[in-house]
Formats: sequence, structure tokens, C-alpha cells
Amino acid sequence: MCRHIAYLGPEEPLGRLLKEPSHSLYRQSWEPRRQRYGTVNADGFGVGWYAEGDPVPARYRRMEPIWSDPSFADLARVVRSGALLAAVRDATEGCAAGEAAAAPFAAGRWLFSHNGAVPGWPRSVAALARSLPPAELLSLEARTDSALVWALVLNRLRTGDDGGQALADTVLEVAAAAPDSRLNLLLTNGSAIAATAWGDTLWYLAEPGSSIAVASEPYDDDARWREVPDRTLLTADSTDVLLTPLKDPRDDMASSPTLDTARAGGPPSPEEPRT
Repeated sequence: MCRHIAYLGPEEPLGRLLKEPSHSLYRQSWEPRRQRYGTVNADGFGVGWYAEGDPVPARYRRMEPIWSDPSFADLARVVRSGALLAAVRDATEGCAAGEAAAAPFAAGRWLFSHNGAVPGWPRSVAALARSLPPAELLSLEARTDSALVWALVLNRLRTGDDGGQALADTVLEVAAAAPDSRLNLLLTNGSAIAATAWGDTLWYLAEPGSSIAVASEPYDDDARWREVPDRTLLTADSTDVLLTPLKDPRDDMASSPTLDTARAGGPPSPEEPRT
């Protein structure tokens, strides 16, 4: 339902990361290799990047396919950055169209993207929406599941959570409210990246001490790309990558005692060890 990428490392022209590689994000807009849902990402695109000395990123977003925008080619050729987040969009059915619905979403120094979908939206997550301050609900950029997920993440960031914790807690909360959600989230502040693999593909390419790219799928055939297991939180900077398993809320439901067992006073069956 989208493809996205974040990068930290030495300054590069945007095009060297987003357009020139053999299977770049640009190409993934019409020919993704590992996308599980949807086949074409033609419902808009966006790129956010950081300039040296300025913690607040710039953004360039459009509602048309990335290949149809001639200005992007010029922008990507001359703009250089050592930190970026970009995405191409395949809109979820029932969600709004338009530039405001295209990732990355932004607030302060943060950039955010969601690859996936929330089934039953908006009713399935109505209770979560009610947990947000009214001003944040009224400030949603677009009427989409991704914009609401971003609001939930941002609310946690504003209350003091770090990026990884904000993503992990939001994924578990949304997955409990709307089972079978696909919640591959990507977040950066220009110095670190946090991402989740939850229902779709996620890969990373790390050059320790130099650079890190985290993407829905590899942008080339470099053998050093590594796939992130499903139900995992990735946190990274240019020197280190950490993978942390995330527990599906349905695992707790499956291992809870049944009503009959609880009445009988018997313990629940032990959960089988995972392999």
C-alpha cells in the first residue's frame, strides 16, 4: 500500500538515493518487487530532507505519480542531504486523496510515513481518536488512516516518548483495536531512524560508522541488505542498528484462560515455545 525509505549518512544528491539505483523508490512507484498489497504506487509521493544546521526538515509533496512530475527530477539532481525520508503512495480505499495525504507527514523536527492499512477505518479506531487532545484531531492533515496513526505517534512524542517507543506503543494499540492492520511505520528526526515491520516488508542496509538506509524493499541488488522480521521494531543511527521483537496483542488473547477454565479454577495451558 506504499513504499518508503529513510536514510542517514554522508550528504548525497536526493536522486542518488531515490532515482538512480536500479530498483529505486522512483521505479518502485510502478514496478515494486516485494510489495504484498497493491501493484502500483501512483496516488502521490513526497520527500522530506534536512539541511545542515537546520533541525526542521523541508518537504516536497505532490498528489500525482512521482514519474509524472518533471520538477522532481531537477530537485533530486541538485538538492543534497545527509538525512531524508521519502514515500510513494498507493491510497487505502476510502481514504482521502490529495497532496496533504501524501507522506511524509511532519511536525517540528520529525518526519513520518505509514506503509499499510487499518481495516475498518475510521470506526475501528474511533476510541483511539477520542484519546487524542481535540486540537490534535482538528489538526489532522488529511482524512486518512495514516494521518490518524501519525497523530497517535506524535502525541506520544510530545509527552516524552523516544521515537522507537512511540512507534512500538502505537502499533500495539492500533493492532489491538483493528486486528489485521498493516503497520509498517517509519520515523526520523534527522539523526536517528525508527521503523516497524508489521504486515509488510522492511529491509535495511548498514555501513557501520557511515550510513543506514531503511526501506520497504532494497533499492539495488547489494548482498548486504538484510530483511527485518515481521513484528519487529528497528531503531538505528549511522553507527548502530537494533532489532526488537514486538508482541501481537492477539497472542495474549490466545493464551488467556477460557471462561470455563477460569470458573473451574484451572490454569491456562502453557504457551508453546516459539521457534
